Amino acid sequence: MRAQTKSLAELTGEAIRVLSRELGPADTMRILNQFDLGQGNYTEDRREIFGEVSLDEILDEIRSTKKGSALGRRSRS
Repeated sequence: MRAQTKSLAELTGEAIRVLSRELGPADTMRILNQFDLGQGNYTEDRREIFGEVSLDEILDEIRSTKKGSALGRRSRS
């Protein structure tokens, strides 16, 4: 047995109908307003912001920042 795949438009319409029936129109709109496709090109923006920095370098910087702030909190106590 093979399930028939719905188009994205059909699936979206069905989801909105279910949400409206279960939550009402106002709460359905509140849910839908959470989703925004945004603007721009994430890949290009990421390259502009981070350049050739590797994920490991970013993680190392986060870890060192966390260590520094944790030490600062301890010394104030």
